[in-house]
Amino acid sequence: MLLIGMFDSPYVRRVAVSMRRLGFPFDHGNWSVGADFDRIREYSPLGRVPVLVLEDGTVLVESAAILDALDDMAGPSRALLPATGTSRREALRLMSLSIAAAEKAREVIYERMVRPPEKYHEPWVARCRDQMHGALGALEQACVRRGPSGWLVEDRLTQADITVTAMSTFLAESMGIFDEPTRYPLLRAHNQQCEALPDFVATYSKWFMAEVRKDT
Repeated sequence: MLLIGMFDSPYVRRVAVSMRRLGFPFDHGNWSVGADFDRIREYSPLGRVPVLVLEDGTVLVESAAILDALDDMAGPSRALLPATGTSRREALRLMSLSIAAAEKAREVIYERMVRPPEKYHEPWVARCRDQMHGALGALEQACVRRGPSGWLVEDRLTQADITVTAMSTFLAESMGIFDEPTRYPLLRAHNQQCEALPDFVATYSKWFMAEVRKDT
């Protein structure tokens, strides 16, 4: 299989970590949506990542659809998303919160990177920032309820842990969410726990703008 996209994208990375966790070998097309846009569009008309090309040539796009396919291939006993019940609903809730936080951060980043200075709209940025921190606050509370295992759902690493970690690492590097030691301490601890695992270490790539990040 071929996974297309750079690992500094949390969406690409959550797929890469999941594939390693499930034991699916893959080649990595380390292509940028900027420099390699036309090349990516040869596989996906969207020109977005991640893109997963299966062994039979089938092309999957969007990380949620890819993760669902991977769980289906792995089978219910190995799937990273709980199959049913309260565990599944809680995992989806936490995944949705972390993705929403990342999307609001992306709005702030694009406002500064893409819009001309005269069109920069601070009220919109402030609203997005508040929404991001609202989601992070809910994730911090979820970390309060972690059991002795330290995982977010059940007593094993699930897709909730993978997605929350991929998104929170991106937010730490792009928005500085862990810059204040007393802010989100339990989410930070969960992030560090996951980032120390081999599958996360092997797929880490610093966000491409991390060195020039502005205060947000």
